[in-house]
Amino acid sequence: MQVVVTDFSFPSLEIEEKILAEQGHQVVRGQCKTPETLIPLVANADAVITQFAPVKADVINAMQRSRVIVRYGIGVDNVDLIAARERGIPVCNVPDYCIDEVADHTLAFILGATRQVVSNTMHVRNGKWGLSTGLDGMRTLRDLTVGIVGFGRIGREVASRLAPFKSRRLVHDPIAGGDSVRAAGCEPVDLNAIIEQSDVLTLHCPSTDQTRRMLNGTTFGRMKSGSILINLARGDLIETPALVSALQSGQLSAAAIDVCDPEPIPMDSPLRQMENVIVASHVASASVKAVRTLRETAANLAGMALRGEKLPNVVNGVSTPR
Repeated sequence: MQVVVTDFSFPSLEIEEKILAEQGHQVVRGQCKTPETLIPLVANADAVITQFAPVKADVINAMQRSRVIVRYGIGVDNVDLIAARERGIPVCNVPDYCIDEVADHTLAFILGATRQVVSNTMHVRNGKWGLSTGLDGMRTLRDLTVGIVGFGRIGREVASRLAPFKSRRLVHDPIAGGDSVRAAGCEPVDLNAIIEQSDVLTLHCPSTDQTRRMLNGTTFGRMKSGSILINLARGDLIETPALVSALQSGQLSAAAIDVCDPEPIPMDSPLRQMENVIVASHVASASVKAVRTLRETAANLAGMALRGEKLPNVVNGVSTPR
């Protein structure tokens, strides 16, 4: 059978090809990012694996026999889950391949922003000495309130990593129970409270109709003056022009982002040049172990679907392959 990989950022598909060839399947590769190129690629696929390609309704409706759509990653916002459900096609993600990597990266961003790691490094490289910012820019986590939006696998690991620093930790997650939040030493609060009370706000929730642009001109205005924003979740949780304005005005003292809307960040975006922004190119999940786990899991999910087996990690409610 034919397994189509719509797009990928790996040097090769050697891992996927080995796993699926041993099961008698052929991997067809693409680097397609538009409906015009995706539709003919997936039309005859028996299974589809996708990374960042927009697998929307028109692409899904062109799939004549696909038994599964597998997303390389945790988030599935590039796949139309409703359209896939209407066609009876399960959509699977890989929810547990990079938990430690992203949690570690979050802590690095928080410490980098509160201790001015990057700006002090650049200060010395530019031939200077002493503090690169005012003394009030050097902040101590023990004295800060950190708000964690989203208490899934990554959010819980971020909370655990913050515990030794003795900061007050707030959590907003409408799904997580208050008892589980309190058991982790955190305080469950509503969205308004976490926005208004956090000195550092870190995002670990999915992109949904309810969360897109949750941080915008209005919500930034309600945050503490001089607060810090961390985003390693999805770029569209934040209204980017409002983020730039909040950083320029000082309403936010700093931001550290691994994701942005749009991606890549445009070359003329102020976010590429602002001294109070730490920026990375959607790499927080990266490690040798994590990437191998991601690729092996995606290939094995496709193989399971082609064998007609019950699938784990289904995110659109279709329990068995068609």
